[in-house]
Amino acid sequence: MTVKNIIFDLDNTLYSPTSAMDAGISRRMMAAVVDFLGTDLESATGLRKKKVPYFSTTLEWLRSEGLKDIEGYFAKVHPDNEADELMPDPNLRPFLQSLEQNKIVLTNAPREHADRVLQKLKIADLFCAVVDIRACGLLGKPYAQSYKIALEKCGGTIDDTIFLDDQYKYTDGYVALGGTALLVGNKNGARLNPESAACNHDVPPHPGRTIKIDSVYDLPKILCGDVGLHGAH
Repeated sequence: MTVKNIIFDLDNTLYSPTSAMDAGISRRMMAAVVDFLGTDLESATGLRKKKVPYFSTTLEWLRSEGLKDIEGYFAKVHPDNEADELMPDPNLRPFLQSLEQNKIVLTNAPREHADRVLQKLKIADLFCAVVDIRACGLLGKPYAQSYKIALEKCGGTIDDTIFLDDQYKYTDGYVALGGTALLVGNKNGARLNPESAACNHDVPPHPGRTIKIDSVYDLPKILCGDVGLHGAH
C-alpha cells in the first residue's frame, strides 16, 4: 500500500488523552447532558453510557431526544478559552512536517474547536483541510459520508489513504469501507455497535484492516513498511 494521504482525528490523537482538555471536554459535555435532561450527574452518566453506543456522538443521541439548540450545545462544550487546557507540544510540528503525505483533520467537534486546538499546537497550516461535524451534516464518524468527505477534500481514495483515531468506533467505520485505520493509544472505547445507524455501509471493494499504535509518533514505522502496511491493499 502506497500512502499518499493521512486523515487525522483531532482530540486525543494529535495530543495526549492525558491532557486537561480531554477531562475538560468530558466535564462540560456531561454538564450539557445534565442540563438538557434535567437530571443529576449520576443518572445522566448512566443513561449516556447505555445510549451513546448506538449513536455517532453524544450530540446525535441528544438530538434524538429532542435537542434543538445545537449551537448552544457547542458553546457549552467548547468555550472560547478551552485551548488554555492544552499544553504545547514542541515536537509535533517538526514531526508532522517530516511526513510527506497530504494531511487532513476529520473531527466530530465543531470547526471553532478544531481551529483553537490546531492554532495552540502551531500546526494549523500543515493540513490541507479540516472536516468538522457541521461539514458532515452533524453526522460525523463513523458514518460513511464523513470519511468520504475527507477523502474528497484531500483528493484521496480508500486505497491510498490511512486514517488515525483513538476510538475503535471510528476506526471501525473506516475499516468497514475497506480502509486501513491506525488505532492510537490504549483508551479506545467500545467497538462500533452493529445496530447503529452508522453501520449502513456499502460492501467495500476489499477487506479493511486495523493496526494498533501507541501514539501518532509511531507513524513512521507504519509508513516505512516495517509494521502492518507491508503487503496491504
